Amino acid sequence: MRVLIRCLLIVLTVVEFSSSLSAQSKNLFRDTMKISLDSAESIFLRNNFQLLAQRYNVDAQKALVIQAKLLPNPNFSLSRGPLIPIYDPSSQYPHSNFFSNGETSVSVSQLILLAGKRNKQIKLAEANVKLAEAQFFDLIRTLKYTLRTNFFNIYYLQHSAKVYDKEIQSLQKVVAAFNQQEGKGYIAEKEVIRVKAQLYSLQSEYNDLINQINDTQSELRLILQVKNVSIDPIVNDRTVDILSPDKYPVSILIDSAFKSRTDLKIARTNTDISKINYDYQKALAVPDLTAAISYDKQGSYAANLFSAGVSIDLPVFNRNQGNIKSSKFMIDYNLNTQKNTEATVEEQISRAVQKAYDNDRLYHNIDNKFTNDFDKMLNEVFLNYEKRNIGLLDFLDFYDSYKQNTLQINYIRYNRLQIFEDLNFYTGTNFYN
Repeated sequence: MRVLIRCLLIVLTVVEFSSSLSAQSKNLFRDTMKISLDSAESIFLRNNFQLLAQRYNVDAQKALVIQAKLLPNPNFSLSRGPLIPIYDPSSQYPHSNFFSNGETSVSVSQLILLAGKRNKQIKLAEANVKLAEAQFFDLIRTLKYTLRTNFFNIYYLQHSAKVYDKEIQSLQKVVAAFNQQEGKGYIAEKEVIRVKAQLYSLQSEYNDLINQINDTQSELRLILQVKNVSIDPIVNDRTVDILSPDKYPVSILIDSAFKSRTDLKIARTNTDISKINYDYQKALAVPDLTAAISYDKQGSYAANLFSAGVSIDLPVFNRNQGNIKSSKFMIDYNLNTQKNTEATVEEQISRAVQKAYDNDRLYHNIDNKFTNDFDKMLNEVFLNYEKRNIGLLDFLDFYDSYKQNTLQINYIRYNRLQIFEDLNFYTGTNFYN
């Protein structure tokens, strides 16, 4: 008997502690943000720091196009001497120093880029802008997918949490009734412990579910850049219900993906960049020309000599062979990466459409009347148990069946909606809203 009482006290202590944790979790954020999906996406596009950072990267790449268009600066050189005064009786100017009878030479030179290097630099910079823009839109696509899936996940998890709330409140009433009858011998102690153990189990599961909701909300708050609020998604169930995989054929979805998928644009742009870079590396093998005009006051065979000249490196040792070879391999690498991305896109969409049909069929096989009957019976079962018209095992079995049924339905609903979001993500277009 003492062991039984000790077990009962342990169960009660854990139940109260669990209830305290759940209450703290609920009261952590006093403000609740009721928000629709459209409003959430609008806040995300306006506030998200990752998007703001990527926008600056696009602007930085655009600035490099300006830089690539600039011509090399001319070079100016001036020399004057002698620094140390000299005396040479045989010279025309026996006494020479830095300030009088000195030598002055001036030269102006200009680097002339050959083999179209400047145009290739501009094309390379412009291609990098396209790449940065594609990365920006791919970031939007990825974060929006995370936002939407988290949004719907929170919605259905909150619906599941309501089931636990309802069951926990009912069992707490039963436990309170047991406590009033304690010691009177009307109820077997093993029945009391069984109900309280079931209550503890529900509260433990509920606590795990609340943690899952809070983790998902935390991620969603980071995407939206909102603080100290509990997000309560607003979902139009009618709009969700009419979603259908029959709306678009697979060919249209794949065509849209090949036109709109930003990761595919990134792969194609990388291929283009590698081709431009290959041409640029070949151009770098051609040495550039430097043209110069010089003036020499009296250091040459004639006084006040003006001269013009050109200089060029001789491509004897370094003809940029390594960079040319490397850039050629990069073309093959990026081409194969692009082909792999294209194959992945096609397979992802084909598999997602197949899953959409499976999940949609499962969803529409749910009998709403059956679900409503379950909800109606819940109260009646509780009242019948209070009146002792049904036994403990039937009572707990029904509650467990009710919980499992509701959780499974919410899981099916979320999975169906998730696969439509996958199709939006895989096609790069919001076909299903």
